[in-house]
Amino acid sequence: MLLPISDSNPRHRISFQYVTVALIAACVAVFLWQASLDPRSAQEAVYALGTIPAVVFGERTLSPELSWIPAEMTLLTSMFMHGGWIHLIGNMLYLWILGDNVEDCMGHVRFLIFYLVCGLAAVGTHMLIDTGSTVPLVGASGAISGVMGAYLLLHPTARINVLIWILIFVRVVPVPAGIALAAWIGLQFVNAAGTPSSGGGVAFWAHIGGAVAGMVLVPFFKRKDVSLLAGIGGRPVPATATDSPKIRLRRSETPPVRRPWR
Repeated sequence: MLLPISDSNPRHRISFQYVTVALIAACVAVFLWQASLDPRSAQEAVYALGTIPAVVFGERTLSPELSWIPAEMTLLTSMFMHGGWIHLIGNMLYLWILGDNVEDCMGHVRFLIFYLVCGLAAVGTHMLIDTGSTVPLVGASGAISGVMGAYLLLHPTARINVLIWILIFVRVVPVPAGIALAAWIGLQFVNAAGTPSSGGGVAFWAHIGGAVAGMVLVPFFKRKDVSLLAGIGGRPVPATATDSPKIRLRRSETPPVRRPWR
């Protein structure tokens, strides 16, 4: 098992990742609401608030008791629904590890818009692959895939600490983000090619759509002072507070000491 548990990439422009935490809180709150329902009501909620391609495209209709909102609105609500604790925890772990640095490079408002647009792109990709699917799509993984795509271009040399667990062998290994995230995105293409689009399970094409959207959109959402592919080919890495040119002095520039008397 390979599981990212943290990264070695401090923030430089924001003091706290308010949007990332708010998104996690919203997903957790919605899932707790789902968990409070009886099994039948919980299943109805998934059909009512999840994205069903055949319903969105008008090929099928839901029964009146499940038509809680317009079908088009489910493209948004489905991002905050999850199918189980493992589904929720896995998605929130990725968002917690990677979201703060992408939010740092975009700012709070632009990051929120970026996240939602990537989520919509992910759901749209999933629907276009199989317009007649009647399986509800739920989960934040499409939007988070967009965050992963952005992180790949923003911080390819940052280290992601990955937990490797093979039987009794357990070890945390730092892996460059460029390798870890590129491998993950490549794996989505492999899995998508080998998985019937009409089946349930993992929506690999949603992951692909979200990741591609993230990589395409990040140049338009990042701050102007942020470089893509930082640390590669001589591109600057964001300076820490102690490396700020405002306070860094060479020895020849050391200011003279003023005496308190004449």
